[in-house]
Order: sequence, then C-alpha cells, then structure tokens
Amino acid sequence: MPESRKRKKDVYSPQSSSGPKKAVRLDSPRWLPIVMVACWIIGIAWIVAWYMLPIGFLQDLGSWNVLIGFAFLSIGFILATRWR
Repeated sequence: MPESRKRKKDVYSPQSSSGPKKAVRLDSPRWLPIVMVACWIIGIAWIVAWYMLPIGFLQDLGSWNVLIGFAFLSIGFILATRWR
C-alpha cells in the first residue's frame, strides 16, 4: 500500500517585537477586597436596619430598602469576581 506524502512542518519562530515585553500584573488592587467587604456589610446592615429599626428615612423608602440592600450586596459580589 502506498504511503501518503508527509507534510513539511514549518519551524515555529516567534515574531520578534520591539523591545522587551512588560510583565502582566495579575494581582488585585489593594482597595478591592476592602470595598468588597464594605459593600457586603453595608448591604446586610441596610436590610437589617430597615426591618429592625424605626428610622424615619428608611421607613419612608418602603420596599425600596430591599433593592438598595441587594444593590450593595450585588456590587460586592461583582467585585468578588474581580479579586485574584
């Protein structure tokens, strides 16, 4: 049985770039975990304060307090996905 022709493989040579490559920084900024935890605490505290404490401006907002609390929790979760 005849053999098929073998393909010639080109030798891999990376393209030269001008100058040395800069290192990619993979760590998170220092403020990120602080803001992340602060958003979680503020979100939980906002919802708990609305249910437990009869504060005037919290009662005026009504059910919007749940949305505000979950918005803070969501921002904290989004920041948690960016943390390395």
